[in-house]
Amino acid sequence: MRNRSVVTQFILLGIPNTEGLETMLFVLFLSFYIFTLMGNLLILLAIISSSRLHTPMYFFLCKLSIFDIFFPSVSSPKMLFYLSGNSRAISYAGCVSQLFFYHFLGCTECFLYTVMAYDRFVAICYPLRYSIIMSHRVCAILATGTSFFGCIQATFLTTLTFQLPYCGPNEVDYYFCDIPVMLKLACADTSALEMVGFISVGLMPLSCFLLILTSYSCIVCSILQIRSAEGRRRAFSTCSAHLTAILLFYMPVVLIYLRPTPSPWLDATVQVLNNLVTPMLNPLIYSLRNKEVKSSLWKFLHSPAFLPEQL
Repeated sequence: MRNRSVVTQFILLGIPNTEGLETMLFVLFLSFYIFTLMGNLLILLAIISSSRLHTPMYFFLCKLSIFDIFFPSVSSPKMLFYLSGNSRAISYAGCVSQLFFYHFLGCTECFLYTVMAYDRFVAICYPLRYSIIMSHRVCAILATGTSFFGCIQATFLTTLTFQLPYCGPNEVDYYFCDIPVMLKLACADTSALEMVGFISVGLMPLSCFLLILTSYSCIVCSILQIRSAEGRRRAFSTCSAHLTAILLFYMPVVLIYLRPTPSPWLDATVQVLNNLVTPMLNPLIYSLRNKEVKSSLWKFLHSPAFLPEQL
């Protein structure tokens, strides 16, 4: 275990091929980060403040907004710090924390999207039994389970990565500590671990995606059996926002972790979209496609507690 202390810090080199663009990237990423935090916070407050939205679907959406606040906060503050001209160094413990929390929050969101698909499946396919099946107790178990299994997955991946000796180069050719770039710095043969990591990172999202696909196949079949055109439209409208968010979440995962030949610049670009842009778009997707959320958000923004006191 002593070889772990040989490298005490790492140097984050940032996004490849962006030398001289630090100021522009700082402004761009800071804007994304602020909009992400504000958008998800507004969705969170709108749901909490409206008793009409205290249902399982919005309970899970509320948790998604919380995780969309923390997910970009894993890598963005440090990235903005060095883009503003400060040190690019990150401690060994800081690097471990970045990798753990990135995969903990990412895996939990992956499980959460699966649970949200199951919620829509029950709501549309078994509407009369919805309140019984999706009881408060079941929702609490599902919500806790997503975090629990996300933590197990992240702990496994972090242990897998940092059990290796890091005794030589310490320059991370990326803008935060992630598994592929950290394995390149290890002073040992990583081929077996790369395969285990590839299977682990690939198997979990694939399993979740297949469960989501199964849920939505059943949902589509149920919707097509609805005789009313208005009923079909409302059902599709309810699910479209979730499907859009799922595609935005899974496409970067496939491009980053499941490609046989990695490309540092492409990976970094896709990772930025996944870390900053997707969490920023989720509030827009769920609010613009949902009349109840828009109505509650409008009421919240025009409530006496939110508006400045009139003199």
